[in-house]
Amino acid sequence: MDANEFTLSLFTTRLRQLLLQYKELEKKNAELQTMIDERDARIKELDDSLQSVYKSYDSLKMAKMVEITDGDMESAQKRLSKLIRDVNRCITLLSENSIDNG
Repeated sequence: MDANEFTLSLFTTRLRQLLLQYKELEKKNAELQTMIDERDARIKELDDSLQSVYKSYDSLKMAKMVEITDGDMESAQKRLSKLIRDVNRCITLLSENSIDNG
């Protein structure tokens, strides 16, 4: 085996090693890309879930505000009814006083 044949053999061997290494790296790259795609899908799923939770939270806040408003409204109506009764009582007393004096 002369120097040229040895160099050619060495070159061929190195080329085969590089091709094998390339195929392994290509396979590993495909696996990593699949993992990235799965993670991206999971992130999107979690983001959608988070948006849904935010919407539910906003709905609950709105419902709570309406509930509080309804409670305040009921309380205000009761106070107003009491004031009307008090005013009616005063009018009645004034009417009775004016009849007695007049």
